[in-house]
Amino acid sequence: MNKSLITSLGIATLLASGQAMALDRISAVHAFPTSLIYTKSFLEFVDKVNERGDGVVQIDVRGGPEVIGLSEQPDAVRNGVVDMAYTAASFYAGTVPERDAMVASNTNAIFARENGGIDLLNEIHQEKMGTYYLGWFDSGVSYNLYTIEEPEIDEDGNLSVSGLTLRSNPVYDAFFQDYLGAQPISLPTTDVYSALERSVVNATGWTQIGLKDLNWDRFLNYRIDPAFFSTDMGVIVNLDSWNQLSEESREILQEVAIEHERDSAEQLAELAKEQQQELEDDGMQVFRLEGEAGATFSEAAREATWERMRGQMERHPMGLDHYDALIEKFNDL
Repeated sequence: MNKSLITSLGIATLLASGQAMALDRISAVHAFPTSLIYTKSFLEFVDKVNERGDGVVQIDVRGGPEVIGLSEQPDAVRNGVVDMAYTAASFYAGTVPERDAMVASNTNAIFARENGGIDLLNEIHQEKMGTYYLGWFDSGVSYNLYTIEEPEIDEDGNLSVSGLTLRSNPVYDAFFQDYLGAQPISLPTTDVYSALERSVVNATGWTQIGLKDLNWDRFLNYRIDPAFFSTDMGVIVNLDSWNQLSEESREILQEVAIEHERDSAEQLAELAKEQQQELEDDGMQVFRLEGEAGATFSEAAREATWERMRGQMERHPMGLDHYDALIEKFNDL
C-alpha cells in the first residue's frame, strides 16, 4: 500500500509539474509611457488575456520605451529579444510599407477585420517581417494638426505652412512634405513637450485623444480641422514565438485580440469626442479649413500616403501585390 501511495503521489507530482510547464509565457513591451491612453488600452488587453488564459497563457509586460526604445521595439520582436510589442506600424514602415493602408484608412479595425483586411496584413507581416500581426488596436481615431499660433491661409484658402515649424514622425512625413511642402523636424513623442516648451517646434500632428495625457495642451492653442488619417497601433508577435505556443494559447490570444479591436475602436471613438470638447472648453480654438480647401486637405493626406505606399512596395520583390486589395479592405469607399 505504501508503494502504491508513493507511486500515486509521484504520478500526481509529475502531472502537476507537466501542467505548470505547459503554461505559455509571453514577454511584451509597449511603445509609449503608461500614462498615455493608448498604453492603458494595451494593458487592458493584457489583463483580459491573463484572466482568460489563467493556467494556459500569460503576458509578462516588461515596460515601455524606458526598457527598449520605441523605434527599436519592432526589431526587438523580429529578432526575438521580446515576444510581443504594442507599437505603431509606422515604426517599421521600411519593412512593411503596407502599413500605410491603416494610416490612410477612413474606417477602423471592425470594418477591416470583417472583410479580411487584417488577415491580409497578417500574411504580409509574416512574409516580410517574420512577425504575426495579432490585432489593430485603438483604430479609427483621427489626427489633427495643432499649433501654438493662429494658423494662416493662402489666397486660395489653403493652409499656409510658411510660419510653421512642424514636428513630424514617419506617420505624417508624406503628407507634410509632399503635399504641404513643409520641412518638418522629426522628433519622438517623448521629446515633443520640451520642443514645444523651447519653441523648437510650434506645431505638431497628434491624434484626437491623449493630448492632455502628454501635457502638450499647455502650449498648443489651435486645432486645425478637418481631421485626417487613422491610428496604426497594433500588436506584433515574433513568428517563432507564436508558432511555439499551444493551440489553446493562440486561440485565446486571437480571440481576445479581436474582441479588443472592436471594444477599443468603439470606446476611443467616444473618448475622442469627449477629449476634443474638453480641450475646447479649456480654451483651445478650432481653425477650420472650409469648402474645397478642407476637402482637398483630407484627400491629400490620404492620397499622399497611398502614393508613399505604392513607391515603397514597388521596391520590394513582392511589388504591388495586394496594393489595390489593401486600399479596398481598409476604406469604406
